[in-house]
Amino acid sequence: GRLEVFHSGSWGTVCDDSWGIKDAHVVCRQVQCGVALINQQVPAWFGPGSGPIWLDEVECEGNEASLWSCSSPGWGKHDCQHKEDVGVVCSEFKEIRLTEGCEGNVEVFYNGSWGNVCWNQMDGDTVSLICQELNCGRSGSEPSNSEGLKSRNWLDKLSCNVRLVGGNSPCAGRVEVLHRGYTDLRLVNGPDICSGRVERQYFSKWGTLVGSGGDCAGRLEVFHSGSWGTVCDDSWDIKDAHVVCRQLQCGVALSNQQVPAWFGPGSGPIWLGEVECNVNETSLWSCSSPGWGKHDCQHKEDVGVMCSEFKEIRLTEGCEGNVEVFYNGSWGNLCYNQMDRDTASLICQELNCGRSGSEPSNSEGLRSAPNWLDHLKCRKDDKNLWQCPSLPWGQNNCYDNEVANITCFGKN
Repeated sequence: GRLEVFHSGSWGTVCDDSWGIKDAHVVCRQVQCGVALINQQVPAWFGPGSGPIWLDEVECEGNEASLWSCSSPGWGKHDCQHKEDVGVVCSEFKEIRLTEGCEGNVEVFYNGSWGNVCWNQMDGDTVSLICQELNCGRSGSEPSNSEGLKSRNWLDKLSCNVRLVGGNSPCAGRVEVLHRGYTDLRLVNGPDICSGRVERQYFSKWGTLVGSGGDCAGRLEVFHSGSWGTVCDDSWDIKDAHVVCRQLQCGVALSNQQVPAWFGPGSGPIWLGEVECNVNETSLWSCSSPGWGKHDCQHKEDVGVMCSEFKEIRLTEGCEGNVEVFYNGSWGNLCYNQMDRDTASLICQELNCGRSGSEPSNSEGLRSAPNWLDHLKCRKDDKNLWQCPSLPWGQNNCYDNEVANITCFGKN
């Protein structure tokens, strides 16, 4: 929504002069809404506000605990009008809703406004998935038609096909997802066809993100004609990245990474270039492009994508070990200077490794990796690791043997 701040007894707005994705990240973290999805450059995207314009020319580093910690000319100093009021979209924003909480008309958010979902071809399976997305229950009623918003109809013919097969009842069995007549889940590397690792399949083409140490960020690679290859960054933007993240079930794209080959250059064929998505496609193959293998690129232009479900922090041994953080395209060390048990516990909670962590100790880290963070110390009211104060990224008083090492406890 439109960003409004309270100062000197009045609510006011923030001007979009100098506003960037780092400023938006600080806001989303401060209001406990995850991370910023996009740097929305459309002026007054959520409408103009009223009253004072409290801040202008805000410039954050990205790791500040609050917007007030970022540099600016000061409260009330600006040369703006309300048509320049800042809007922010965070990763924990729900893009679908029911008008009466857990019942009512279905509405989706797209292109800056809420609109209707039409009921054509919608069935009970689709409704049930909507209810699960909204934490409103495991199942939903058969959809019926109703009068919706007069403004716009954003989606139609929405049909989700999920089934359980091979079990002894309708509520047990192997999960299969049907898409245009093809099953896009398969089991591989097991002793028979009924066991193994689950892989997704898209019309005999597969996609993956590699080079980050996680499944939801990395260099984009796709499988075509029997070979893995990469995608060129010509014409690539946030809409294309959103389609990839959704297709890989990794949430939404955090940013449009414009640094060429941010996760390193790939090898083999460059399968796609000049990809252009409208954002609502179900797969990358549905987006327009010149065609498979048609490009004028080199691997130094390979696309990298970072999705909202990518973990930016990890422990080297799962739920214990050295603490590493991901920043600027690579994993690096977190130093233990000033870190305490409260900070370790918050790290463990972020990683779903338990409610508490050991007192941090020093350890030898990756010699070839940068020391990305130091003096990270969380306060009792910090709910998210990135709310915690620290030195700026890359600035540290850390030697190779001063990397933080923790053990997590209390995992269910």
